[in-house]
Amino acid sequence: MLKISLKETLQRRMSDAEENPPEETQKGRGTEMKGGGGGEEDPNDLMADNMQQESEEEDTLAGKQSQEEEAAGEETEEQAQEAYEEEEVAGEETEEQAQEAYKEEEAAGEETEEQVEEAYEEEETEEQAQEAYKEEEVAGEETEEQAQEAYEEEEAAGEETEEQTQEAYKEEEVAGEETEEQVEEAYEEEETEEQAQEAYEEEEAAGEETEEQAQAAAEEVEAEEEIMEEQARAAAEEEEAARAQEDMRLERLMFTDSLLAVSAAFPHSLQPKRSRFSGDLSSQFESLDLDQSRSDKSWSSYPEKLPSGEIEETTSQKPEDEREQEQRVQEPRKGEWRKKRRVSYFKHEKKAFQSKAKVRKESLVSTTKEDGLFKKDDSASVYPLSMTWSFGWNSSLPVYYIRGETQRVLLYVCAHTVVIYDVFKNDQRHLQGHPNAISCLCISEDRRWIATADKGPDCLIIIWDSFSGIPVHTIFDSCPKDSGIRAIAITRDAKYLATISDAEVQQICIWKWTLAVEKPACTLDLNKEYGFQNYLTFNPTNNKELVSNSKTQAIYYSWQEERNVLVHSAPLLTGKTFNKLVGKFSQSVFHLNLTQLLSATMEGKLVVWDIHRPPPAASSHSGFPHIKPCKLVHLQKEGITVLTTVDSYIVTGDIKGNIKFYDHTLSIVNWYSQFKLSAIRTLSFSKIPPASPTEKSDYPPDCTLKGDSFIVRNFIIGTFDATVYHLTTDGTRLEKLFVEPKDAICAIACHPYQPLIAIGSLCGMIKVWDYNKKKYIFSRVFEKGLGVQSLTYNPEGALLGAGFTEGTVYILDAMSLENGSPQPFKYSRTNVTHISFSHDSQYMATADVSFTVAVYKVVVKNGHRIWEYLARLRSHRKSIQNLLFGVHLDNNEPRLLSLGKDRLLIEYNLLRSYKDHLEVLDIHRTDQGFYPTCMIWYPPLTREQFLLICTSGYKVKLFNSTTKMCRKTLLGPTFGSPIEHIQLLPVRTTSELQKRYLVFMNRDKVGLQILPVDGNPHKTTAIVCHPEGAAGMTLSYDGCYAFTAGGADRSVVQWKINLSALEAAVSLGGEDLTPFYGLVTGGREGKFYRELEDYFYYSQLRSQGIDTMETREVSEHICLSELPFVMRAIGFYPSEEKIEDMFNEVKFGEYVETGKIADKINLPDFLKIYINHRPPFGNTMSGIQHSFDVLGFTNSEGKKVIQRDDFLKLLLTKGEHMTQEEMSDCFATLFGLNPEGWKSEPATFSFKGSEICLEEELPKEITAEIFTTEILGLTISEDSEQDHTVSGV
Repeated sequence: MLKISLKETLQRRMSDAEENPPEETQKGRGTEMKGGGGGEEDPNDLMADNMQQESEEEDTLAGKQSQEEEAAGEETEEQAQEAYEEEEVAGEETEEQAQEAYKEEEAAGEETEEQVEEAYEEEETEEQAQEAYKEEEVAGEETEEQAQEAYEEEEAAGEETEEQTQEAYKEEEVAGEETEEQVEEAYEEEETEEQAQEAYEEEEAAGEETEEQAQAAAEEVEAEEEIMEEQARAAAEEEEAARAQEDMRLERLMFTDSLLAVSAAFPHSLQPKRSRFSGDLSSQFESLDLDQSRSDKSWSSYPEKLPSGEIEETTSQKPEDEREQEQRVQEPRKGEWRKKRRVSYFKHEKKAFQSKAKVRKESLVSTTKEDGLFKKDDSASVYPLSMTWSFGWNSSLPVYYIRGETQRVLLYVCAHTVVIYDVFKNDQRHLQGHPNAISCLCISEDRRWIATADKGPDCLIIIWDSFSGIPVHTIFDSCPKDSGIRAIAITRDAKYLATISDAEVQQICIWKWTLAVEKPACTLDLNKEYGFQNYLTFNPTNNKELVSNSKTQAIYYSWQEERNVLVHSAPLLTGKTFNKLVGKFSQSVFHLNLTQLLSATMEGKLVVWDIHRPPPAASSHSGFPHIKPCKLVHLQKEGITVLTTVDSYIVTGDIKGNIKFYDHTLSIVNWYSQFKLSAIRTLSFSKIPPASPTEKSDYPPDCTLKGDSFIVRNFIIGTFDATVYHLTTDGTRLEKLFVEPKDAICAIACHPYQPLIAIGSLCGMIKVWDYNKKKYIFSRVFEKGLGVQSLTYNPEGALLGAGFTEGTVYILDAMSLENGSPQPFKYSRTNVTHISFSHDSQYMATADVSFTVAVYKVVVKNGHRIWEYLARLRSHRKSIQNLLFGVHLDNNEPRLLSLGKDRLLIEYNLLRSYKDHLEVLDIHRTDQGFYPTCMIWYPPLTREQFLLICTSGYKVKLFNSTTKMCRKTLLGPTFGSPIEHIQLLPVRTTSELQKRYLVFMNRDKVGLQILPVDGNPHKTTAIVCHPEGAAGMTLSYDGCYAFTAGGADRSVVQWKINLSALEAAVSLGGEDLTPFYGLVTGGREGKFYRELEDYFYYSQLRSQGIDTMETREVSEHICLSELPFVMRAIGFYPSEEKIEDMFNEVKFGEYVETGKIADKINLPDFLKIYINHRPPFGNTMSGIQHSFDVLGFTNSEGKKVIQRDDFLKLLLTKGEHMTQEEMSDCFATLFGLNPEGWKSEPATFSFKGSEICLEEELPKEITAEIFTTEILGLTISEDSEQDHTVSGV
């Protein structure tokens, strides 16, 4: 209505201006009419005047109609206001009656809800109040309908008036255009041009005056708009006050069932304000609130808490008053139509609020139910590699019981992943987001909010919603210097987090995470004398109190929020404190009486601390809260590993597997010791309280004289040997949920044609799983001291070879894990790191950490095939990286190769080997500087057979399988560390043979590579699999899954492979040379590539002679002999061996297909060779410094240096040998004594290198910096985030 009124006012002022023009305008118009032809009226002027008069009459009529509509609207609004005032008076009377009824009900005492309802039915006062309320509600609805109809009619009338005004304006505009045309014609017919000019000027002046009047009218309208806007806001505030009174009256009338009915009408994220009538009933329907037990005072403190369904909304960080305004706008209430009529000017703001409410309504966190996580369909993945299952768990961290009895769900950690496991459904959900291994976790009392933290670079704290699996808040930079988090705790209402860092100087922080802040609310640096604090917990009834402990000292904290300080008390216990041995602390908790602390020790004792809190009214001079040791209670003989509280019990778990329950006086109530468990690591009780006992209940009796039933919640038990149990207290039934390896997992192997995976641990356990059904099949635990280091199935899948840490080799039956040979082989004293079978299962080879290769062979004796030891040979000088069987091309005989860190590739002659003699066929060096990491047979994508070898320099090399010549050097995956394991992905059909893939693993990632390898970075992808280091990898027989072993993190992860997602990513990277342009500085249009083109074509001129006068021949190729010079010109300095590899790569690139040897190269091929052969990260100072660290010595200044004489001797004798003349010529060029280009450029003169005096040019002691800057003339770039790089000037 406000908008319509403004429009009508503007139209009315415009019409008044047209009806009463200023005198100057009338005068000008009269002059114009007289200036016609001899006193006769111009027909064009008459027509214009008539049309203007008609338009003015129409405007006047429209203005009158608008005034009438406005008057009718004001009358309707007055009637609505009167009706509202009558309704408000009736509401006040009803409120008084309700108040009297409430006082009578309050006097009745603690009657039940049914008695209150009966009392309401019997009391006449309440009946009258109820009837009055109903009549009032009916009257209000009728009044609202009438007002709504009046408003709609008024709005329709306003729209019609506006349309009429618009039509009149259009007609006037048309008439104006016609008049203008006629005036122009009249001007042409005028006898004199001067008269026409004067008439035009007068008309223009009149138009300007009219425009000024319209502008003044618009300004007045704007002023009126501001006044009306203020009035509308005041009316809205009055409406808010009336609404609050009305809400209070409704709450008082609707105390019991009606209260729940009203609350159901509100969204979960916008609950009405709490009144004194609600009490604890609000907790029955506020199921998504973080603080379900807060007082009225805490309810009003909105910034410090918010509904649990709306955690992610806090990231907007809006002011408190704005959030409250949104709540008021969105809450449904009576009389909303009045708000709409009075504040219609704020239509756009209201729509914005409505859109925000819609976002909240559709939030996954707020709408997801408790079992919503397992209803998600995670089968469709858009990633090339996605986690589907995790075998094992980190038994050094607790396991939590997060769901009820009908849905047994556990929470635990595997490496950097949080696993939520449904035992009954045998299903897992994974919470991924940490870059490092998770170091600690905790969970809220209602089991909804999970807080996890890690330690390492870029460590994070993440809070998860366990209902939906969504990370609702992430805290970055949570600790100084990326030290990580050692301990974490969350308050009972989940409003605050507390963390202790893992740094040398530990820091405790308190976080108001529900406010989406990045900085802690309070911090405290701990003294090193307190020891390394590794356990932390809150007081369950006071969010401002905490306790932590190290092995030697317990610390009590009191958070003085108003002072923004964290007060702590850490009394030191000595041998004289109790005159008894205390022992090392394990865990601490607050006593059930809340006035004491309890600290458990590994001697089976409890230290009782008294908490001294100053009275609230005391001044700050009276001191801060602190603790004092009270007594030492010798609770039991066994060391206590777990100390917690549940309901009215204090619970302990010890190193003997006993679980004991004590009351508040530390008198034992019951214990469980009959299960013979190993040391207890964690206890987690169900969030559902135990049901009342019935006749069918079978609770054990307690230890009191009465012998009452011992009733306690069901709970989860986690032990140090990585076993998890569930104890049903009603009937004392213990169920073993799963048993996982307790030590590092280094060996895994997949069956060649069945969905089975064998997992070997250093604890001596081999466990076989069906990875499709996620079902444990069978296992075997070997005697103590035998740790499984390597596992491999033979090609037929009948045997499983196992290598152990102390050198033993077992050949096991694959389906039972029984010995497949009479006795295990023990021909080594060290770890057996590799084990492999030949393609026909006639040979088996092993390698150990003593650089020794051993071969075993199948022989037939007495009609039985048995395995015998053949021979062994210490063939390498450094650790063996890989052991590989193959097949000879001319026959079907097996061939065996070993690859060592000494950069040697050795092939053995199995046919000529005999007992205790393993013959070597040939030895080849794989690289000049970098050591090899792994090797496989390259698939037959070309006519030439290759052996693929990965190096520590991020390169992939292809060697001819027969001649061992390096045929190609290619850029490999660069994901933080070199490739350590590589396997060819199996194919399921023959149509897939022409499109092959590699699966690789480096230190902490697993990835995919599309073949053929060509250096295109878009053909690779990788994901973090084990942040602390991966130990092994294997593939399923059908190529659908990859498995990685985490070593020290005691887990194996199953990854689903999605090749279509990888192909899609490759297509986005471009084709042909597009991906390679992105690998050079500036790309295709950059300065570097332009210089490369210039050097490339300059080399053509140089090869034809610089001073020749003959016609130049320019082509797209350069001679192969020019390749090293162009490489050096653009800043890449390859060795002579690398240059030879480049020549071979170009010469024999098409030899197999065409039989021709190439002697030239074009620019695209040159660019690919440059990118594939150059160092992947450029020349770095760390590489140069490492050489000086190895070759040099420490001088008096503490720097690594090389003596000048030793430096020259190394150049002449080590690496690629140089002659004295070559060395002198090089130094002459470097010092500027030779023309630029040295011998590569034709020159008229040349400095004789033998004449240079190196003793004068070179310093006596050479450091890495001197060698780089003064001798080579390179510059060192300063980059604090990366290693310093060196480049040419």
